Amino acid sequence: MLLVSEPALGIDEKEALVAAIDSGWITMGDRVREFEQTFARMHDAEDSVAVGSCTAALHLILHALGVGPGDEVLVPSLTFVATANAVLYVGARPVFVDVQSGTVPLMSAADALRKCTSRTKAVILMHFGGYLADREEWQAFARSKGLLLIEDAAHAPGVKGVGTFGDAAAFSFYGNKNMTTAEGGAIITRHRILNDMIKRARSHGMTTNTRQRLVSRSPEYDVTLLGFNYRMDELRAAVGLVQLRKLTGWNDTRRHLSLHYRRRLAERCPSVLVPFNASWVSAHHLMPVLLPAASARQPLIEHLSKRGVQTTIHYPPVHRLTFYQDQYPGISLPNTEDFCGRELTLPLHPAMTPADVDHVADSLADGLRATCPAEVEQA
Repeated sequence: MLLVSEPALGIDEKEALVAAIDSGWITMGDRVREFEQTFARMHDAEDSVAVGSCTAALHLILHALGVGPGDEVLVPSLTFVATANAVLYVGARPVFVDVQSGTVPLMSAADALRKCTSRTKAVILMHFGGYLADREEWQAFARSKGLLLIEDAAHAPGVKGVGTFGDAAAFSFYGNKNMTTAEGGAIITRHRILNDMIKRARSHGMTTNTRQRLVSRSPEYDVTLLGFNYRMDELRAAVGLVQLRKLTGWNDTRRHLSLHYRRRLAERCPSVLVPFNASWVSAHHLMPVLLPAASARQPLIEHLSKRGVQTTIHYPPVHRLTFYQDQYPGISLPNTEDFCGRELTLPLHPAMTPADVDHVADSLADGLRATCPAEVEQA
């Protein structure tokens, strides 16, 4: 089966893990610090904070920025549920914003403006599929409304410009991301005080960690703020350091595969829409396509599976999930709902070849012909 995503793990990662284990120190220590510094340099930042997940990163950012009860946070519904969950963690209310269109499935600034109230305190901007939102547009929007601006950059590590939009950015290293530490995440903020606060909050608000106390030979520490157990460990950092060395090359491979997809899909499946344009700045995390309105997605998924091609969807709209529908009934986001009803994510990862892309495109064309022949004939 050609998988939608596939972690690239090999002998280098195994050797790094063995070295971490043999060192005798597996909790947060020197490797975590090296990972933070390397990740920061890659994004032209002074520092970064390594944490246990992107969800933890979003929670820590909101917590450190003082977002809380009575506040509203603008969020996309086209995202993983963690984006909205993190807002609830701090006691604030997520306000769901529609996407611009099927061709640009990023949060709409026009709809965000309509959703602003006197209680709106922040906006979480998600770079869907790895495609960066318009930085100048969103910076101007945040300034005009006096809002905190947070990037959900789970899909966009290693892209020039990511992490520079606003107050902070959250990254993911989950197993299906462009680089992985199995579980894991990181935060970049350009504000030193905020960086230091987040760094303490990830480890119970303590002024020193275990490694620092060992080196200083002093067991004393203080707790200066409410914190959590959101640390990254040495094993994940060891894998992450190896993955970081390969990330730029992997992102470039993804870009070439995405361009090949666009050419082949235009030839074989002209009725299928590929969001964004080919020159859009992106980490090319996902290969999303928009199926014709008349097509039946589930039979097509089954057809592709029989041809050895896994597909999935990104995402079921968060505002339509049972929990959020119960909490916030009656929300209508027509562009998001149309996109989510027709979106199909095709395989995209560095282990693929152009021949794999050809096979996916051919299988998709055959599947459309079998499940929606009228649409294919019109195209």
